[in-house]
Amino acid sequence: MAFMSEVNMSLSHYMDDEYEKLFRRMNPPRVVIDNEACKNATVIRVDSANKHGILLEVVQILTDLDLIITKAYISSDGGWFMDVFNVTDQDGNKVTDEAILDYIRKSLGPESCVTSPMRSVGVKQTMDHTAIELMGSDRPGLLSEVSAVLTNLKCNIVNAEVWTHNTRAAAVMHVTDEETGSAITDPQRLSIVKELLCNVLGGGNRKRGAKTVVTDEVTHTERRLHQMMFADRDYERVNDDDFDEKQRPDVNVVNWSDKDYSVVTIQCKDRPKLLFDTVCTLTDMQYVVFHANIDAEGPQAYQEYYIKHIDGSPVKSDAERQRVIQCLAAAIERRVSEGLKLELCTTDRVGLLSDVTRIFRENSLTVTRAEVATKGGKAVNTFYVRGASGFPVDSKTIESIRQTIGNTILKVKGSPDESVPQDSPTRSLFSGLFKSRSFVNFGLVKSYS
Repeated sequence: MAFMSEVNMSLSHYMDDEYEKLFRRMNPPRVVIDNEACKNATVIRVDSANKHGILLEVVQILTDLDLIITKAYISSDGGWFMDVFNVTDQDGNKVTDEAILDYIRKSLGPESCVTSPMRSVGVKQTMDHTAIELMGSDRPGLLSEVSAVLTNLKCNIVNAEVWTHNTRAAAVMHVTDEETGSAITDPQRLSIVKELLCNVLGGGNRKRGAKTVVTDEVTHTERRLHQMMFADRDYERVNDDDFDEKQRPDVNVVNWSDKDYSVVTIQCKDRPKLLFDTVCTLTDMQYVVFHANIDAEGPQAYQEYYIKHIDGSPVKSDAERQRVIQCLAAAIERRVSEGLKLELCTTDRVGLLSDVTRIFRENSLTVTRAEVATKGGKAVNTFYVRGASGFPVDSKTIESIRQTIGNTILKVKGSPDESVPQDSPTRSLFSGLFKSRSFVNFGLVKSYS
């Protein structure tokens, strides 16, 4: 009987899958890009068969192109998904680059895999490096220690993203073997990497654990960071005084009883990739967005979502409502750019990140967020730093660091306590190294060390 039950379930799943494929073949997605309809933005309309996660896929493609979504209207009732996005480039201009426009058409249109049932949201197929996921307690000098361990193990960090929030730190790093320049495959060596990194991440904190994962499954880095911090429950605030009240997002959830929707509203300071962060969180929490209205044309962003749980129910209790509010607020706060922004651009080499972050640590700077990339043999890194105990960075400290690393290599984006000259002559000790509604309110090798 149990065998027959399993067969019936498999057959049912197969039939549903085949029906879904047939429906999509008969109703291919359609993408229309219009540069005439709006005077200050490119309008992108996407119509396709609906499925859970499709909104995140579309938003992810647009944000990965570094496009700014200024307005969006979303409707996905029934079996059809209809979206309208107003987008600009980073300078606030319409998108006119034909290569980008063609990429959007191919990625979202009939030629894409977006509507394929086999597509996994956020997966990027590349096997030329090893991905390392790190989760642990945040503390000054952590990134310096982690990068030093990897350098000593002859691992070259080619890409990395590091987030800190609510006393926790998460990182996804892509590393290659120093000698071969390819992915690291030796199980014994990977085991040593995991063990040593886990020791660094532990940092004496026994209350909350540290995790190190080495995997050949390469996923979308920013989505993975959200998932890691969500699983770590970073949304449970340890100290309300740690986050500036002025920057805290205003998130509210009410039930629209006439339609069995829960309505989520978000108001906060606008920033790049804000829409991706909130849609990513709702998707990972297993909520479906049926309608949405996004307005981010000014300094403040307004987002309104009409959602149901994937089982078809609205938010059922005050506890669930509070959890949705906390998780969305955390998703927004994780990428808030706290501290002074430093940009480093120089010839890449093994140990570069270790050397730079060691200099930061020796000057009592704490890295609150970091983006590390390698493009055409060049290291292009961005760091957000604060002084000791969270205080603003002293201008003399920054000037000393820039003299050590190289004034033309390390640029300051922002304002320390006093202005730091950007174009003084390069003096580098490391010059050889760094070349009318009715609303109701509620009363990987996937083994962890």
